Amino acid sequence: MAELEGLEFGKSDFVLLDEVTMEQFMENLKLRFEKARIYTFIGEVVVSVNPYRHLDIYGKEVIEDYRGRELYENPPHLYAVADAAYKAMKRRAKDTCIVISGESGAGKTEASKYIMQYIAAITNPSQRAEVESVKNVLLKSNCVLEAFGNAKTNRNDNSSRFGKYMDINFNFNGDPTGGHINNYLLEKVRPSVLYHVLRIFTISKYTVFLSFSLFSLSLCHSKSSSQASNNDSLCHKAVMAALKVIGFTTEEISSIYKILSTILHLGNLQFTSDGEHVVLVGEDTVKHISELTSTEPENTRKALLYRTVATGGGEVIEKGHSEQEASYGRDAFAKALYERLFAWIVGRINSVIQVMDYNPALHGKNTVIGVLDIYGFEIFDNNSFEQFCINYCNEKLQQLFIELILRQEQDEYQREGITWQNIEYFNNQIIVDLVEQPHKGIISVLDEACLTAGKVTDTVCLDSMNKKLGQHPHYTSRKLCPADKTMDFNRDFRIRHYAGDVTYSVEGFLDKNKDPLFQDFKRLMYNSSDPVLKEMWPDGKMSITEVTKRPLTAATLFKNSIIALVDKLACKEPYYVRCIKPNEVKSPLLFDDGRCQHQVAYLGLLENVHVRRAGFAYRQPYARFLQRYKMTCEYTWPNHLMSSDQEAVEAIVNQHGFEDDVAYGHTKLFVRTPRTLFTLEQERAALIPILVLFLQKVWRGALARMRCRKIRAIYTIMAYYKCYKVKAHFWEVERRFTNVRNMADYGKSVEWPTPPAALVQFHRITQHLYRRWWARQLIKNIPPSDMAEVRAKVAALSALSGERVDWGYSRAWERDYLTNAKDSPLTSTNFVRITKELKNKDQYSQVLFSCSVRMLNWFNNTKDRALLITDKHIYRLEPKKHFKVQKRISLDSVVGVSVTSGSDQMVALHTASQDDFLVHLQRGQLNPNQDRVGELVGSLTDYFTRSYIGELVHKILVVAKLFNQLVSG
Repeated sequence: MAELEGLEFGKSDFVLLDEVTMEQFMENLKLRFEKARIYTFIGEVVVSVNPYRHLDIYGKEVIEDYRGRELYENPPHLYAVADAAYKAMKRRAKDTCIVISGESGAGKTEASKYIMQYIAAITNPSQRAEVESVKNVLLKSNCVLEAFGNAKTNRNDNSSRFGKYMDINFNFNGDPTGGHINNYLLEKVRPSVLYHVLRIFTISKYTVFLSFSLFSLSLCHSKSSSQASNNDSLCHKAVMAALKVIGFTTEEISSIYKILSTILHLGNLQFTSDGEHVVLVGEDTVKHISELTSTEPENTRKALLYRTVATGGGEVIEKGHSEQEASYGRDAFAKALYERLFAWIVGRINSVIQVMDYNPALHGKNTVIGVLDIYGFEIFDNNSFEQFCINYCNEKLQQLFIELILRQEQDEYQREGITWQNIEYFNNQIIVDLVEQPHKGIISVLDEACLTAGKVTDTVCLDSMNKKLGQHPHYTSRKLCPADKTMDFNRDFRIRHYAGDVTYSVEGFLDKNKDPLFQDFKRLMYNSSDPVLKEMWPDGKMSITEVTKRPLTAATLFKNSIIALVDKLACKEPYYVRCIKPNEVKSPLLFDDGRCQHQVAYLGLLENVHVRRAGFAYRQPYARFLQRYKMTCEYTWPNHLMSSDQEAVEAIVNQHGFEDDVAYGHTKLFVRTPRTLFTLEQERAALIPILVLFLQKVWRGALARMRCRKIRAIYTIMAYYKCYKVKAHFWEVERRFTNVRNMADYGKSVEWPTPPAALVQFHRITQHLYRRWWARQLIKNIPPSDMAEVRAKVAALSALSGERVDWGYSRAWERDYLTNAKDSPLTSTNFVRITKELKNKDQYSQVLFSCSVRMLNWFNNTKDRALLITDKHIYRLEPKKHFKVQKRISLDSVVGVSVTSGSDQMVALHTASQDDFLVHLQRGQLNPNQDRVGELVGSLTDYFTRSYIGELVHKILVVAKLFNQLVSG
């Protein structure tokens, strides 16, 4: 355990802290993080801190170091816990589980993958093909579940948006024979899912179905994620390979693509009202959805616009949706598609990895290792229904955690014959009852509100909770506590969780709890000719008039699944991995003390140390203890002559006067306080140098003298050689650049000599100075009247270089083409008059660009317009109505410009209000083949660059002026 790491790395087990305080706990955690020791024990619990970098501690050699070893024989590691769980399962035929918890970005998913890889590496030494196949499917299933259940969030690049529990079945030899996966509370809608799915679709054959708006979204997003495009392609290939390894057929993979494409198209559906009825905007999208789902277009359209209901007399009528109801139904349909797709994928994997035809009488006992990767306690600025469910889950797991840890302690003391002392601890059953108690708990109140006929709002539900739970010590709200201004009236309620107080906003609770989906969508999908899609919707086979029970609410379903999960874990021997996120910026160097202390608190780690130390902080078999500390006692060094190792250990303890701080078990020594162990460690550390000092000093002296002579000779040679190389470089540079002033290109064609390593930085600076001098020689010959055009072309070059082949750099730029009589002979006079009026009205200084354009709307209709860009506004003018201003937006609201890489003249001007311009620049009479995109981009880029620099200089001058006044005052 701790003895394999020096004290400079802190305590490798928090149980060994001198004092169990939050300050000492955090100090030790921070020290180990800074020393790249990301794992620390609390007894048999591993605390893992996300390092945000690759550490070379997971290779085959490391796996062999931990294989078959006890927890205390190696430094803390995930492999140690995985091996302990595996040994307990194999040696004692005991079902075990590994519970991994922590907040988003703490490294839970990576931890579960390392545990799975370790178990796969140490099993099946005979390389049986059927076992290898099972191991491969189990490992590949992680890849598939991550692809469909993870997402990139603001807090995490690979955030699991669902809880996962995987049972791995083993035969009597300890080889995996199968498994089963349960998923919990899938987060069904995330904005980033569009980008990741679009990345996949750009490779698939269904690209043709993506609409222009979604594809433009992909292009806009990809600008900020271009560095990850190669990784996305590799990840897509990995997912495809994993699907095939697991056993998904080509038809099933095709259906998955179609369903994902359907979800994207549903996001494009828009509804409008013509007065009496709601109609769809754009029938093409409906046709695409029908084709992708293998349904009839008319049936799809009806499901989106109407709801079929049966009256009490058995009559079937169609009720048209309102615009709001249609949008709500569309969103619920998209969520349900994604949820059922994910559930089907999990079920499909389970059908492959389930244990088949296993007979315990023939094959021996079937044991299980469970791996739980579950979301940790969450406290956000705005906590909603999802955080309520997640925190309820953590309350249940915390209750189980305390009970099992205490039970394990008691079992070990009983086995070793040690007297057990009762430990007082906070029992959070009262909080669990607050949430799940029948007829009284919060979930029951939510379900009652969802089942109540009539209009029941979230506020009404909150009032009901206040009435039923107002006397509960762990529940409060603004109505119950009017003086607490941290909560809002009719919106917030607060639960005192074991990890801290959490304020929840009740807004949206009822809708998320009901999570309804119109039966019409279920029948539509069930009647699909796609067998995969039909399989996902078995409840769609019911007829319209068939009476069914009201489905369980989302909270009740989640409660039932968590209760079942806890029951599964309770019958297994648990091992815990507590993951901590060190900072919010994913830095490998930053340790945010406040952020980490908050996680330590809500994970209950300090309480875990207290529980562990309430009995005995340290325990070790007699043989192991004797081997380590026998040198500290004259009766045991070098070997003892006593009848047993226990007697020898007693001799060591008695010599140091620790009789009152230890207890002797049947096979182990139990040490009550860490100070006893540290005293032995210090004495051992003091004795070891004495034993080896003489041998070391002789040999080290000889080695040092030889090394010193060599180093002196090396440094002398190096010094002379470096001096020569530096001088030779200066001479060569002087020789090559002596006559550059008289050259036609001012020495641009002269090749620079390669500098020695000592002059690399100096060489860069010299090249930079030369390039500035060379540029000055060229620029000083340019007339001042042409500098504005030169600046614009330079700006366009930096923006478009490598993107467009021809952007007009070789011609003169007119900028204001609508004023030019040669380019616009029929309209220039009228346009000049209008610009004068606009200039007087809007007080702009100059025209940056003007041109005839063609507008394109969402209905593929085009109209001729005029585009005028000044230093104040962007105008869209109507040429046929004497250049009447149709639209005016501030130039400061422009946040970006998008152009294509082709030769077309399409330009999109993006604004902060998302009121974008999409135009096609028209070529005038001067030259029908002119490319004006570069001119527009260069003019805008140059203007914004100079405006920003001007503002910055002005601010600097103001600050300098204030500073001077302060100094003089």
